[in-house]
Amino acid sequence: RHSFPTRRSSDLPDTRMRRNRRTAALRAMVAETELGVHRLILPLFAVEGSGVELPILSMPGCFRQSIDRLVEQARQAVDLGIPAVLLFGIPDRKDETGSAGYAPDGLIPRAVAALKAALPHLMVWTDVCLCEYTRHGHCGVLRNGDVDNDATLPLLARAACSYAAAGADMVAPSDMMDGRIGAIREALDEEGFLHTGIVSYAAKYASAFYGPFREAADSAPAQGDRRGYQMDPANSDEALREVELDLEEGADLVMVKPALSYLDIVSRVKWEFEVPVVAYSVSGEYAMLKAASRQGWIDGDRVMMEMLLSMRRAGADAIITYSALDAARLLQNGWQR
Repeated sequence: RHSFPTRRSSDLPDTRMRRNRRTAALRAMVAETELGVHRLILPLFAVEGSGVELPILSMPGCFRQSIDRLVEQARQAVDLGIPAVLLFGIPDRKDETGSAGYAPDGLIPRAVAALKAALPHLMVWTDVCLCEYTRHGHCGVLRNGDVDNDATLPLLARAACSYAAAGADMVAPSDMMDGRIGAIREALDEEGFLHTGIVSYAAKYASAFYGPFREAADSAPAQGDRRGYQMDPANSDEALREVELDLEEGADLVMVKPALSYLDIVSRVKWEFEVPVVAYSVSGEYAMLKAASRQGWIDGDRVMMEMLLSMRRAGADAIITYSALDAARLLQNGWQR
């Protein structure tokens, strides 16, 4: 496949790989992987009220925000060229079935409507799950201490339709119930939302990297854990099966979560299926980056960009990251490796 010139008798190298690394312009020209602002998606946390902006202590630079503040944060993202946001809701009231998560006049439908009214060209993605809305903190309806998969599906479908009716461009089920993509696709189509896309959290692992998010979204399980329905970190073949099933049921994009410790999964999914793949760089990755940077142990900006590049190199077409605003500013200012 490869043909190389015969070496000279000299002990000096004929081929000098360093020549193509000498300057920033040359490195940029021959770079195999591109990282652009158009690849970034910014997660946002919505709460009730007005003028509310509550710092998330374990995630410096991130906030719980009322809808008016959320719109202003999204406006900053748009001004930086970020094309999409992903919404999570933290309601004032919770119950056993997470009804605030699928109420047509709930927090997320109102946030979606406000964002689309103020920023019509912004893509609005909405997380679809019950964990933020249930008293017990699990991703579905509990029966005898276990999540009832099939009883949960209609509620997820109702939530997806509520968000689509408010104007969401994409709904993103993160619950890991079996059959959820098919149930949501069928409900969306029956309600006339044929153009609303589904971003499936297809390979979502039961990860310890979610800790800061559970503080942010107030969604930690009151008892037990989610290992019965989220994926075992030891498995990769199983991830391919999950992705295959979700694609068969109608997923438009598939997601791997977390990102940094699961780049092999990102790569395998992209190689196997050749479909758009989203990597979710989760709260624990962000918190570690920020903590080490604040201590002066790492160059925070360079490590952040290296992390994002690694996700793109592995095959991610888009990256959900809490660093989206920081990364976009660097890219807008002509960041060079």
